[in-house]
Amino acid sequence: MKIAPFLLLCATVLAPSTTFSQADFNLYGHPVTPASADPAIQRAIAAIDPSRIHLTIQKLVGFETRNTLSSMEQDLPSGTGIEAAADWIFSQFEDISKQCGGCLDVKRDTFVADPASTAGSSWANRIPKPTRITNVYAILRGTDPAQVKRLVLVTGHYDSRATNVMDPHVTSPGANDDASGVAVSLECARALSKMQFPSSIVFVAVAGEEQGLVGSAHLAKFAKEQGWDLEAVLNNDIVGGNTTPGDTLQLKDRIRVFAEGVPSAATPEEARKIRALGGENDSPSRQIARSMEEIGTAYFPASSPAPFDAWIVSRPDRYLRGGDHSSFNREGFAAVRLTEWREDYNHQHQTIVHPVAGSSDPVMGDLIEFVDFNYVAKVARLNAATLATLASSPGMPRKVVIDTAKLENGTTFHWEPAPGKVDHYELLWRDTIAFDWQFVQSVPPPDGGAPVNLTVPVSKDNVIFGVRAVDAAGHRGLVVAP
Repeated sequence: MKIAPFLLLCATVLAPSTTFSQADFNLYGHPVTPASADPAIQRAIAAIDPSRIHLTIQKLVGFETRNTLSSMEQDLPSGTGIEAAADWIFSQFEDISKQCGGCLDVKRDTFVADPASTAGSSWANRIPKPTRITNVYAILRGTDPAQVKRLVLVTGHYDSRATNVMDPHVTSPGANDDASGVAVSLECARALSKMQFPSSIVFVAVAGEEQGLVGSAHLAKFAKEQGWDLEAVLNNDIVGGNTTPGDTLQLKDRIRVFAEGVPSAATPEEARKIRALGGENDSPSRQIARSMEEIGTAYFPASSPAPFDAWIVSRPDRYLRGGDHSSFNREGFAAVRLTEWREDYNHQHQTIVHPVAGSSDPVMGDLIEFVDFNYVAKVARLNAATLATLASSPGMPRKVVIDTAKLENGTTFHWEPAPGKVDHYELLWRDTIAFDWQFVQSVPPPDGGAPVNLTVPVSKDNVIFGVRAVDAAGHRGLVVAP
């Protein structure tokens, strides 16, 4: 028998913490415990192979140029250019689908980008004439009718560039930026297509990133127009673990995860409310980053032979740079960017130059010799574990609100159920200056899928709250800030 929808937790007083004073926020609830790894997910991600990643990046580099503008060139050697690359990526998704009995729905999102469509933007001069652009993606459909419309998405961009972004003929291998990210999408598809999930996963390779995020902007708008219930976007861009000789500051035990604070799609009223409540650090994108950090701790802990950390950076992106996650952010979707710890700008956006013998000048160009395939495999495993965990979870509770109708020292919540099979909800809270969740109280779901009404003796004025849904196997969904 489930408990009544209105749950009063005053009776759950715990022993005072030895590290905190007698504050209400640490007298109730329990310390947050690490997530547990799912053995099935562990087995799936263990199959991600650095040697296959090597072959994928090598193949993409072999197209000589993947400049987006090359789609309109008629004088390229056969088997080169971005159109040939798109065909090959499509064929890879189809091959993966054949291996799982047609489990993937492989699609092309092809459109013509006209210069007029970018008028007024800082990128307007990067599409000089109507240009054909193709995004390639594959959908692994969920098995639960109640959750099949829920989506999580992983992407990388397969276009490349050299110093002159407008030159569609110059050799531009784009090994790290961003064949590495495309390899992550393909490896996630290979690993996770062997499993079934209640909700759906989308594996993507977009074009037009170097011309101004044109491909991802089109796909994000399409997702919004089609009403995709897109919970999380993981954008992998420059995840090759640069191997420049002599660079002793590159770290191979972590990946940076950039996540916006106040959502870029927030209305002025929404932004005002976020600032008024101190919610700048609790955007949906920041919740993805926290989830990745937690999942990384579960699957690649510090005590393991190959620890790997999702290192959260609380800003949308690096200085002076942009990425495809921003296109989804602008459409109101939660999205993050993953990028290696330390970039070498001689191996990004540069025309290939090999210095003369005896010169101290660096090699220029985004060449495959500077990619660490073992590192890319670690990134792919973290992505795959995140996608699998979120797709296995019950999803997010809906319309989570705090009742502010009256002054009180406790806090009253209301929320509607998550779409999947919920074993229990977790009410989380933390000190307002803490980044990670500190305390948790388990909340059983009411009978019959009724809304949850809950009062706790913890002041909403002193902490940040969040709510997430958990299934019987322990898969945790994304946290929703009230």
